Amino acid sequence: MTESVWGTADERMRALLGRLPADVPAVVDQLTKLQDALERVPPLLAGNPLADFNKLYLNITLDVLARLSEKRFEDPAFISRLDVEFSGRYFDALRGFTDGGAGCPRTWQVLFARVAGPDARPLPSAAAGANAHINFDLAFALVSTFDQAGPGPADDSAQHRDYLQINKIFADAIPQLRRGYLDKWQLLVDTMNGELDDWWQGEAIAYTRNVAWRNAQKLWTLRSDVQATARFRDTLDETTAALGRLLLSPMGELLQ
Repeated sequence: MTESVWGTADERMRALLGRLPADVPAVVDQLTKLQDALERVPPLLAGNPLADFNKLYLNITLDVLARLSEKRFEDPAFISRLDVEFSGRYFDALRGFTDGGAGCPRTWQVLFARVAGPDARPLPSAAAGANAHINFDLAFALVSTFDQAGPGPADDSAQHRDYLQINKIFADAIPQLRRGYLDKWQLLVDTMNGELDDWWQGEAIAYTRNVAWRNAQKLWTLRSDVQATARFRDTLDETTAALGRLLLSPMGELLQ
């Protein structure tokens, strides 16, 4: 029998991945429990790169939940549905990888394969996860959300304005989150750079989320063409996987 990639945390991981959350509080709960499980995966434990990404994802989702509670979205049902659809792709990829890789997108396999080592720096690890989730998953999550309700991803709609609010969540969260990933000497360099690093990373997130929206618009027009959608998915998966490999390469150290 092949040893599980999750080691002694295998039973816990399988139990968590055996269900999908139905609303945003449930997404937060599942990400919280997943964080605890990931920090028990040998040999890297809390230092494994997937735990670095999951922590980032959890913090952003907590901010989304807070804004929903404060009624700050024009179409809260859309944001709630998108959050559930979006997280489901992450959990599905984890489940596919747990079961041997079938059905797990290549872009996610790049990060998941590093769980057992070699070690990767925290910030590139979080960036590699964000790359897979935003550059690959997000467009498909948008389409499946609009399939259930809504006219499609239209610019300057209430849904688009709410979608752009998430950029602000990232921009507000990035400074504190980045510093949580840095060593002491890196914090010194970061201080010397002032707000430059925070600015360009915020701009990078806004850019990639805009690209995901444009990709969703393309997919929306292709949704009745199964073969064209599959080709689009395969191309996007390979492109995003290549970027993930770059982020986790020695060049990824430049992120820190």
